Amino acid sequence: MNGPIEAVVLAVGVALSLVLFGVILLALASLIRTLRSARVAIDDFSAAAIPLLNDAHDVVRQARTDLGRVDTLLTRADSISGTVDSASKLAYSLFSNPAVKALALASGGARAVGRLRRGRSLPGRRARRALNDGVRHLGPGDPE
Repeated sequence: MNGPIEAVVLAVGVALSLVLFGVILLALASLIRTLRSARVAIDDFSAAAIPLLNDAHDVVRQARTDLGRVDTLLTRADSISGTVDSASKLAYSLFSNPAVKALALASGGARAVGRLRRGRSLPGRRARRALNDGVRHLGPGDPE
Protein backbone atom coordinates (compact mmCIF):
# COMPACT_ATOMS: atom_id res chain seq x y z
CA MET A 1 0.00 0.00 0.00
CA ASN A 2 0.97 3.51 -0.56
CA GLY A 3 1.82 5.05 2.75
CA PRO A 4 2.29 8.65 1.72
CA ILE A 5 -0.98 8.85 -0.28
CA GLU A 6 -2.94 7.48 2.61
CA ALA A 7 -1.29 9.97 4.90
CA VAL A 8 -2.15 12.84 2.56
CA VAL A 9 -5.76 11.67 2.25
CA LEU A 10 -5.94 11.32 6.02
CA ALA A 11 -4.43 14.79 6.53
CA VAL A 12 -6.87 16.35 4.01
CA GLY A 13 -9.75 14.55 5.71
CA VAL A 14 -8.69 15.79 9.14
CA ALA A 15 -8.26 19.33 7.80
CA LEU A 16 -11.70 19.32 6.19
CA SER A 17 -13.20 17.92 9.37
CA LEU A 18 -11.57 20.70 11.40
CA VAL A 19 -12.80 23.37 8.95
CA LEU A 20 -16.31 21.89 9.03
CA PHE A 21 -16.15 21.77 12.85
CA GLY A 22 -15.05 25.42 12.90
CA VAL A 23 -17.95 26.43 10.62
CA ILE A 24 -20.35 24.54 12.88
CA LEU A 25 -18.90 26.30 15.95
CA LEU A 26 -19.28 29.72 14.26
CA ALA A 27 -22.89 28.93 13.32
CA LEU A 28 -23.57 27.75 16.87
CA ALA A 29 -22.02 30.92 18.33
CA SER A 30 -24.15 33.06 15.98
CA LEU A 31 -27.24 31.10 17.02
CA ILE A 32 -26.42 31.63 20.71
CA ARG A 33 -26.01 35.42 20.14
CA THR A 34 -29.34 35.51 18.29
CA LEU A 35 -31.09 33.59 21.07
CA ARG A 36 -29.62 35.93 23.71
CA SER A 37 -30.81 39.01 21.83
CA ALA A 38 -34.23 37.38 21.36
CA ARG A 39 -34.37 36.68 25.10
CA VAL A 40 -33.52 40.33 25.85
CA ALA A 41 -36.22 41.50 23.42
CA ILE A 42 -38.77 39.13 24.98
CA ASP A 43 -37.84 40.32 28.48
CA ASP A 44 -38.20 43.96 27.39
CA PHE A 45 -41.53 43.19 25.76
CA SER A 46 -42.74 41.36 28.88
CA ALA A 47 -41.63 44.23 31.10
CA ALA A 48 -43.66 46.66 28.96
CA ALA A 49 -46.63 44.39 28.22
CA ILE A 50 -47.44 43.15 31.72
CA PRO A 51 -48.30 46.64 33.11
CA LEU A 52 -50.31 47.37 29.95
CA LEU A 53 -52.26 44.12 30.36
CA ASN A 54 -52.87 44.96 34.03
CA ASP A 55 -54.14 48.40 33.00
CA ALA A 56 -56.37 46.85 30.33
CA HIS A 57 -57.73 44.42 32.93
CA ASP A 58 -58.53 47.33 35.25
CA VAL A 59 -60.24 49.23 32.41
CA VAL A 60 -62.35 46.18 31.52
CA ARG A 61 -63.32 45.71 35.16
CA GLN A 62 -64.31 49.40 35.43
CA ALA A 63 -66.25 49.20 32.16
CA ARG A 64 -68.12 46.15 33.44
CA THR A 65 -69.04 48.03 36.63
CA ASP A 66 -70.14 51.10 34.65
CA LEU A 67 -72.15 48.91 32.28
CA GLY A 68 -73.96 47.41 35.26
CA ARG A 69 -74.80 50.91 36.49
CA VAL A 70 -76.03 51.96 33.05
CA ASP A 71 -78.18 48.82 32.86
CA THR A 72 -79.68 49.65 36.25
CA LEU A 73 -80.37 53.24 35.12
CA LEU A 74 -81.99 52.06 31.88
CA THR A 75 -84.17 49.60 33.79
CA ARG A 76 -85.28 52.35 36.16
CA ALA A 77 -85.88 54.77 33.29
CA ASP A 78 -87.99 52.16 31.51
CA SER A 79 -89.98 51.59 34.69
CA ILE A 80 -90.49 55.35 35.15
CA SER A 81 -91.49 55.68 31.49
CA GLY A 82 -94.10 52.96 31.92
CA THR A 83 -95.41 54.64 35.07
CA VAL A 84 -95.61 58.04 33.38
CA ASP A 85 -97.31 56.49 30.35
CA SER A 86 -99.88 54.80 32.58
CA ALA A 87 -100.43 58.02 34.54
CA SER A 88 -100.89 60.07 31.36
CA LYS A 89 -103.39 57.53 29.97
CA LEU A 90 -105.26 57.60 33.26
CA ALA A 91 -105.28 61.41 33.34
CA TYR A 92 -106.45 61.53 29.72
CA SER A 93 -109.25 59.08 30.36
CA LEU A 94 -110.30 60.92 33.55
CA PHE A 95 -110.18 64.46 32.24
CA SER A 96 -110.80 64.27 28.50
CA ASN A 97 -114.52 63.47 28.52
CA PRO A 98 -115.47 65.84 31.40
CA ALA A 99 -113.23 68.58 30.01
CA VAL A 100 -114.82 68.32 26.56
CA LYS A 101 -118.27 68.38 28.11
CA ALA A 102 -117.36 71.38 30.28
CA LEU A 103 -115.96 73.27 27.28
CA ALA A 104 -119.03 72.44 25.23
CA LEU A 105 -121.30 73.55 28.05
CA ALA A 106 -119.35 76.79 28.50
CA SER A 107 -119.39 77.48 24.77
CA GLY A 108 -123.08 76.70 24.45
CA GLY A 109 -123.89 78.75 27.54
CA ALA A 110 -121.94 81.71 26.19
CA ARG A 111 -123.76 81.50 22.85
CA ALA A 112 -127.14 81.26 24.61
CA VAL A 113 -126.37 84.24 26.84
CA GLY A 114 -125.26 86.22 23.78
CA ARG A 115 -128.50 85.42 21.92
CA LEU A 116 -130.62 86.25 24.90
CA ARG A 117 -128.88 89.58 25.31
CA ARG A 118 -129.47 90.43 21.66
CA GLY A 119 -133.12 89.56 22.06
CA ARG A 120 -133.17 86.49 19.82
CA SER A 121 -134.85 83.30 20.83
CA LEU A 122 -132.90 80.12 21.07
CA PRO A 123 -133.33 77.81 18.06
CA GLY A 124 -135.07 74.48 18.42
CA ARG A 125 -133.39 71.10 18.11
CA ARG A 126 -133.96 70.74 14.32
CA ALA A 127 -132.70 74.24 13.60
CA ARG A 128 -129.60 73.68 15.73
CA ARG A 129 -128.91 70.41 13.93
CA ALA A 130 -129.39 72.09 10.58
CA LEU A 131 -127.02 74.89 11.58
CA ASN A 132 -124.43 72.40 12.76
CA ASP A 133 -124.75 70.09 9.73
CA GLY A 134 -125.31 72.79 7.13
CA VAL A 135 -128.36 70.81 5.94
CA ARG A 136 -132.00 71.50 6.65
CA HIS A 137 -133.71 68.64 8.46
CA LEU A 138 -137.37 68.45 7.69
CA GLY A 139 -139.95 67.10 10.03
CA PRO A 140 -143.05 65.11 9.05
CA GLY A 141 -145.27 68.19 8.69
CA ASP A 142 -142.63 70.48 7.09
CA PRO A 143 -143.07 71.43 3.42
CA GLU A 144 -140.50 70.10 1.00
